[in-house]
Amino acid sequence: MNSFMRNLLILLFITGFGLQLAVGDDSTTNGNGETLPLDELRTFTEVFAKIKNDYVEDVDDRKLLEDAIRGMLAGLDPHSTYLDKESYKELQEGTTGEFGGLGIEVGMEDGFVKVIAPIDDTPAKKAGIKAGDLIIKLDDTPVKGLSLNDAISRMRGKPGTDITLTIIRDGEEKPLVITITRAIIRVNSVRGRTLEPGFGYLRISSFQANTGHDLRKQLDKLSEENDYKLKGVVLDLRNNPGGVLNAAVEVSDLFLDKGLIVYTEGRIRNSQLKFNAKPLNVIRDLPIVVLVNEGSASASEIVAGALQDHRRAVIAGQQTFGKGSVQTILPMANEAAVKLTTARYFTPSGRSIQASGITPDIIIDKLAVEKLEDDGNGIVKEADLSGHLENPQDNGDTTTNKNAEKAEEEKEVERPLSVTDYELYEALNILKGMALTHRKPE
Repeated sequence: MNSFMRNLLILLFITGFGLQLAVGDDSTTNGNGETLPLDELRTFTEVFAKIKNDYVEDVDDRKLLEDAIRGMLAGLDPHSTYLDKESYKELQEGTTGEFGGLGIEVGMEDGFVKVIAPIDDTPAKKAGIKAGDLIIKLDDTPVKGLSLNDAISRMRGKPGTDITLTIIRDGEEKPLVITITRAIIRVNSVRGRTLEPGFGYLRISSFQANTGHDLRKQLDKLSEENDYKLKGVVLDLRNNPGGVLNAAVEVSDLFLDKGLIVYTEGRIRNSQLKFNAKPLNVIRDLPIVVLVNEGSASASEIVAGALQDHRRAVIAGQQTFGKGSVQTILPMANEAAVKLTTARYFTPSGRSIQASGITPDIIIDKLAVEKLEDDGNGIVKEADLSGHLENPQDNGDTTTNKNAEKAEEEKEVERPLSVTDYELYEALNILKGMALTHRKPE
């Protein structure tokens, strides 16, 4: 072993493994008495040295080592990653609800960037990006070969600038090319409105630090709008990619007065946690339908799983994403951080959602309700009969007919919920049925 590799090996041991080091001893162990992979570490230093000596261009030591760290984490699972200084800053901004970019939550699949969910009221959502889309090109750059962090960095940029995404979508024969203008993304994670008198709608687009507090405010607002006579609420978690674990616990706690909400299990002690509902600020006499789909992930699944296990809500929609792992952000001395998967989470009944998701109580198929063109279908009207009497008030004036057509067109602008959002329409119908049989606690 030459002096360069020997020194690097010693440095790796001292800084990374806390060894009881005996230089030249092939049976080196760590503090727990576990044998360390000396042969593999020697291979690492040899590869490092060959790159330094033989690569066609000079490579910065720091870049090589950072890339090695990225490689280690990338080999674990899709959610463990190295966050350089800039990426770490962007992550912190994202949890507070304001950041620059397109407005999509993404992951990696087969070397491509997969859209987990577009965020409401963002350029990506308005451009028609959908959950499940695979991004294969960013402008003229193929995604294959890029790390997730690199891809995210390319999608972020100065507000007002454009980026062209080439995507593959199920059901489409050819790739879609969509140009999106970047913007400052300010995410209001909770929105609400009254669907019909007595029936409220609450939409959570992501779980941020203030989501629990904001949801309570929206509930109070809906209650006031309906003269404090709410009969039920639809909680919409569709295309919600998750977020802060504590926010999911707070949201669940609003609807539960006791019992386990979620627990986590990992190898280290502080990854073994239990979260229980508190009997304060409880909304316990309100029927709830939770609406989910394949874009509902992580914290969304915690909420849906907890309310389902406690029979507190009816879960409706499609099978959820299936992200049942917990990531911990570990800050580093160089202002970077490691996002590391440290635990799996389980619903109150002990179900792991990892790679399986939440199965709704009621499946609502994805349907689009459209108005059929009236081509007559063989129906004969008076006006079709030969020699029919003319309308004496018509006088050949088509103004009345045109006004009627115009009125019909204007009426179609305000399309019913069954057309604009069929899944929500069905969820509302379920909620109405629950309200009919619901008895408030005495």
